[in-house]
Amino acid sequence: MFDHLPIAALHAEPAMPVFQGAVAWLNSKPLTAADLRGKVVLVDFWTYSCVNWHRTLPYVRGWAEKYKQQGLVVVGVHTPEFGFERDLDKIREASSQLQVGYPVAVDSNYAIWNAFGNSAWPALYLIDAQGRIRHRHFGEGDYDGSERMIQKLLAEAGVSGVPGGLVQVRGAGSQAQADWSNLRSPETYVGGDRATNFSSAGGMKPGPATYAAPDTLPLNGWGFSGKWTTAPELARLDEAQGRIVYRFHARDVNLVMGPAARANPVSFRIRIDGKAPGAARGSDVDPEGRGTLVEHRLYQLVRQTGPIADRTFEIEFLAPGAEVFSFTFG
Repeated sequence: MFDHLPIAALHAEPAMPVFQGAVAWLNSKPLTAADLRGKVVLVDFWTYSCVNWHRTLPYVRGWAEKYKQQGLVVVGVHTPEFGFERDLDKIREASSQLQVGYPVAVDSNYAIWNAFGNSAWPALYLIDAQGRIRHRHFGEGDYDGSERMIQKLLAEAGVSGVPGGLVQVRGAGSQAQADWSNLRSPETYVGGDRATNFSSAGGMKPGPATYAAPDTLPLNGWGFSGKWTTAPELARLDEAQGRIVYRFHARDVNLVMGPAARANPVSFRIRIDGKAPGAARGSDVDPEGRGTLVEHRLYQLVRQTGPIADRTFEIEFLAPGAEVFSFTFG
């Protein structure tokens, strides 16, 4: 995933790849090149646990609504980052919860991703009425530039009455825009393949091990406490009262996680500098910091309202079976 990358507008691209290889379609019949001929198309690569995509969603949804009468076709391509995101029922459920109402090609085998030569979540591609890729953007940002290109391509296609101006959106929860000026903590993977800045004594060990949380942490250092099993893309808690601590600098703390078995939800509680979050709670916890893992997804845990400084985040799981994948911040 990318946090924030500059725009690139391309004017001599080859034709848009077709959507062959989708394992399923949501909200639509399978769309073919014939269905899209003569249309301006926005292709949005996403995966449902990605906070960077969450923050683009209000804009994509807004464009789909604003320009539908002018014939803009928005196609979401759901390509999974983590293994749990390959489950079709979970993708369908996430699409409903997140109000993704436009057509979605389920790309669990990366066929469409590879056909586009894509490299990031989120990624936007704009295709003109002749089927040529005219604009692409990786990561968040430059929403005004993307919308102006939508307007330009619709006008080029001879569409009359293209609305002017720019959509005004305000995302809530995980869809709120990041506080970039105060964001000094990077996305941090918990699984053994990509973990960085792990600070528990002795380092991270593959498979089961017992850890002690560090007494002090550098900024963006983190560690486990308790019995954990680390695998390539996740860490799983083996006994109750296991903890993760992280020294962060950001307005928001998010965590991709879920219960090992959906039939066995896992209760947890969070602390900021040893205290309940109160007004700094995220949308997935109460003021006392309590929440429950009921499914694999992005959990929005902290949204600070006061001055942003280096703080220590702690999450304690009250039962075994929590699976943790990655921290993101905003």
